[in-house]
Amino acid sequence: MKSTTSKAAATPAMTAKASAAALALFAVWTFATWFLEGRIETLLRPEAVADRVAYALVANLLIGIVVALAVLGLLIRSGCLTRNAAGFGVRTPSAMRLIIAIVLGLALFALQGPPSLDPVVLLNAFCQVLVVSAAEVIVCWAVVGAMVEAVLKPHGRAVSIISAAVVASAAFGIYHFAHSAPFNSIAMVALLSLVGLVSSGVFFATRDVYATILFHNFLGLFGVVQALVGSGQLSAYAAVQLPLLVMAAASLVVLALSDWIFIRQPGGSRRAPPRP
Repeated sequence: MKSTTSKAAATPAMTAKASAAALALFAVWTFATWFLEGRIETLLRPEAVADRVAYALVANLLIGIVVALAVLGLLIRSGCLTRNAAGFGVRTPSAMRLIIAIVLGLALFALQGPPSLDPVVLLNAFCQVLVVSAAEVIVCWAVVGAMVEAVLKPHGRAVSIISAAVVASAAFGIYHFAHSAPFNSIAMVALLSLVGLVSSGVFFATRDVYATILFHNFLGLFGVVQALVGSGQLSAYAAVQLPLLVMAAASLVVLALSDWIFIRQPGGSRRAPPRP
């Protein structure tokens, strides 16, 4: 017997609007990244503390996490997406998947031959990139990727998932055009799109946003440490940077609260009954 509480299938018009909303979110987030980072080369200026904070808070914490999850909640309530497809199923985050993500991420990081294994440097760099990684995974995979999968679902499971993985990875790469050098070059964007396929594999295999963020952050960690070496700033990360730890903690708190408010709040993911 079918459940009477199951959601009705989204209409083509609703799916079109949901797809437009996903693209609009990606465009706004990318523009905010360019305006607050790439345009003024924020990450290339160690002294630009205020600009760095503005970039982290507005482009990533506000738009990439809070607004993105608000949009995702609307897509779920419209019936265009499910919580599980977007990586926010009832069993997420999973402790086991989080542990596996950390182990795999650390192993992949070590295999790349990082220029530094100083635990304090790695802690600071990991915290610095965490808020960005959270925004990247939510926008590119939980929203854009999941929406592509939903649109292509009538063509079969394999086609929809593979296409979603490719599009999400490409979106992750393309968004880096909005960043400062060296991330905004064509060669780097192509490389990051390929790297994104690894994160796609984790996301679509686990359907756990939290585990994917942790794993994806290790991929970003290598690039950040390399950039610090190239810019001669590595020594500045040899001491614990409290602001970076606070920002990382704040990003996790905001992510968890936004998840509860927009995705998991009782009744929040259920569609309102149709009018008679």
